[in-house]
Amino acid sequence: MDLLLEQVRHIYAVPALETHTVLDIDLWHVASGESVLLRGVSGSGKTTLLNILAGLLRPSCGTVWLGGHALYALRESHRDRLRATTIGYVFQMHHLAPMLSALENVELPLVFGGKMSVRDRQIRARELLAAVGLAEYDRHRPVQLSAGQRQRVAIARSLAARPALVLADEPTAALDTQSGAIVIDLLQDHCRREGATLLVASHDPAMAARFERIVELHKGVLHEVPAAITA
Repeated sequence: MDLLLEQVRHIYAVPALETHTVLDIDLWHVASGESVLLRGVSGSGKTTLLNILAGLLRPSCGTVWLGGHALYALRESHRDRLRATTIGYVFQMHHLAPMLSALENVELPLVFGGKMSVRDRQIRARELLAAVGLAEYDRHRPVQLSAGQRQRVAIARSLAARPALVLADEPTAALDTQSGAIVIDLLQDHCRREGATLLVASHDPAMAARFERIVELHKGVLHEVPAAITA
């Protein structure tokens, strides 16, 4: 899925304090199928940018184009439908449904899509749980899982509907080195196989070697990082 941001600004207004400009992006393009690492210190606006791209946070001004759609010109119901059918989002906090099992959480995007039988949904969800090393935890609820296991369920859920755009906010933060490598492999393999666009936000320095394109977010502005200094 092709991404294009034009004159996108986002400003937070805090009562009794000066306004704070979090994002100030004149023009930014990510071609369909690209894999991009978004770097920046904590509080730099990475999560804000991902939320805007996911259709969850309307920017203060500007236009966000996703696959030819002006995202915030769509009615909310249409925007929700676009997000459910084409975007996979790995939140920094997993946001799993607490009363559902790991299997049911991974199935959720497929339920919203409404095009698969129960059997096919379960087969797909089990495949993804196995891919993140949680095949034996399919009946566990989030409270019965460790922080790292919950994050892996969230990653499996993000890929369930074979999205055209995958957004991942610090996807390896709660994982050990080996598990982190597995999930990045999974995200990148999915996107290569499906021709999907991948945008990963992370401040993990080890991530640089995994991406050909790296963008730094500093004081609200995006800066392309030359390949020679990405490490």
